[in-house]
Amino acid sequence: MTPTEGPSPERSDTGHGPQSATEGRSADEAGARGAATEGSGADGGTSGADPGGRRRGDTVAAVVRQWQTVRPGLDTGPMEIIGRINRCAALLQQAEDAPLRRAGLSRPEFDLLGALRRTGHELTPGELARETFSSGAAVTKRLKQLSERGLVERRGDTRDRRVVHLRLTDAGRDLVDGILPVQLAYETAVLSGLDAPEQGELACLLGELLSQLEGRLGVLRA
Repeated sequence: MTPTEGPSPERSDTGHGPQSATEGRSADEAGARGAATEGSGADGGTSGADPGGRRRGDTVAAVVRQWQTVRPGLDTGPMEIIGRINRCAALLQQAEDAPLRRAGLSRPEFDLLGALRRTGHELTPGELARETFSSGAAVTKRLKQLSERGLVERRGDTRDRRVVHLRLTDAGRDLVDGILPVQLAYETAVLSGLDAPEQGELACLLGELLSQLEGRLGVLRA
């Protein structure tokens, strides 16, 4: 595993599935939880305790120790943050993909449905691409599949026939509304290992990081 290993670069709103938080303890989730502790280090233990008394024995800690062994002068601090963010995202995605499959949806497809539901109004394919950080071609393909399933409907623009407006059908809206509470319950269970102040602090730190990246990523890539 490399420290930057993680899920697809396309953003996901939330992975949702039509099951209860308890029923969601699927084989996929068990595998994801197992992967989180698998290979926790060459010494089979932990990399030490943090100030809060928790033990860090995750896979990224093992990767960091290996780099520190072969390159002792290397600053691995960024790796410890970004590697863990990517690893957490990948494990959460693995666990959440199973209920989406049971609903007959891929994660990117549900992202489109979620974007149409949460914005509360019609969107063009270009707007959907921006909302979901997807390419135009990918959005067009997914919209075709969702339209064929009767979850999304198109409306031509009265002033410009080249423009298409998209909205959820009643079936699409019902699907999103049925899945979202289940997903939130699942996410509450996932975060139950952190108390409320810790969750608030983590949300704040991640929000600050995301805000900086959204503003600076284009510059960094250049």
